[in-house]
Amino acid sequence: MLRVIPILLLAIFSLSQTPNEQALITVRQLDRNQSINGQLPTLPASEHLYRAEIYSSNRLFSEARKHWQKILDNYPQDKTVMPKTLFGIARSYMWEKDYEKAIFYFDKLVRDYAHTKEGREGLAFKGASFVRLSRHNEAAQVYEQYIRMFPFGERIESSHLNLIDALREAKRYEEAKYWIEQTIKRFSGLPTEINALHADLRMQIYREYWEEAIKVANKLLTLNRFKDSMTSPEEVLYLKALALDKSGRKSEAMQIYSLILDSPSYFSELAQKKLNIRGNTKLSKIKKSSNSISEFPTPYRIEVIRNAKLQKVDPRFILAIMKQESQFQASARSPVGARGLLQINYETALKYKDNAGYPNLQPEDLYKPEINITIATIYIAKLFKEFADFYEAVAASYNGGEDNAMRWLNRSNPKDAGVFIAEIGFAETKNYVLKVMNNYRIYKDLYDENLNRR
Repeated sequence: MLRVIPILLLAIFSLSQTPNEQALITVRQLDRNQSINGQLPTLPASEHLYRAEIYSSNRLFSEARKHWQKILDNYPQDKTVMPKTLFGIARSYMWEKDYEKAIFYFDKLVRDYAHTKEGREGLAFKGASFVRLSRHNEAAQVYEQYIRMFPFGERIESSHLNLIDALREAKRYEEAKYWIEQTIKRFSGLPTEINALHADLRMQIYREYWEEAIKVANKLLTLNRFKDSMTSPEEVLYLKALALDKSGRKSEAMQIYSLILDSPSYFSELAQKKLNIRGNTKLSKIKKSSNSISEFPTPYRIEVIRNAKLQKVDPRFILAIMKQESQFQASARSPVGARGLLQINYETALKYKDNAGYPNLQPEDLYKPEINITIATIYIAKLFKEFADFYEAVAASYNGGEDNAMRWLNRSNPKDAGVFIAEIGFAETKNYVLKVMNNYRIYKDLYDENLNRR
């Protein structure tokens, strides 16, 4: 469906409703042509909002805020645009990790437009901003406020779960346990019940309450309702085995690990390591089949190897990410503006462009394989240093953000790969990490470090 273009845009050509490359080019051209002494003219509120959203969808937040600011200055009472404007400004600061400013605008949004969808979303994201600042008591207060104000809001289930985690991180364990029980009661029979029990299991493991962890794991396994939840039977079995091992019941732990061995899940490989088994023969045969070779190719081999060796990164891990990010399509573009083979955002690329040798980098340059691979590999190498070669954390950071990955890592006790996977708080990121690590496992089985077939 085509958007009805304001008269200001008709002079160029019609744009589709979905923000895209051409929309960005058009909006930038209009802003250049219409600005006077570098200042934007005052346009209709809807036009400022439209242009801001085009910039924001391409993660060009400073440009977006210029248009949102025009709305604040000239249309402060316009209820048709103000909620989206305040939400957009707040989210842009959140993306830039300026959480204090984000909270300021979320506060104004919730105060003035609490009963709009943007107001409800703003309250939830205000809680998330406090979490990013490690102000867990304030985060808990916000999530509890959401539960009181919007008992049937769009984020009511996640607010319960986020409240539990915030209380846990604030070391208010008894209150966390209370909200686990309240969440189980309210959402009985739903995936959120399983997620609340999963939060309890993670908390008991973090506290090294091994017997309690085993009890919660047994309850999850008895319920056996993992569909659409944040966990799986293999993960729960792995965590139960870990708790058994830590409590001194090693033989029982080994029996539980053995139950996971033949599963196709990520936890099968972890169980193999715990049992000191070199590998699963059945899986190895599958991975070395002709189908696997075609599904796990080595495109852009020269660029990948050159940059990987320069940055001291395993080229097979680069390919594992590339497969998941773009399926090796150089023209790939995500809804949030990530571009190219390794789906780099322009704002991220700007941090590494000089080191990569591209000081005049433009967004469209990220579709060029050599540029994309060079910049992304520098970024990935930086993540390996930040996360001390913890592959799962690097993958989580690449998808879910460095601050989030570091928070999940800090919540992981012990620093075990399976525990870290369990602590990942975003379903998308958790699924992403599992797929990347599976890709990496297969690439290691098929190729050596120079991407030669084994």
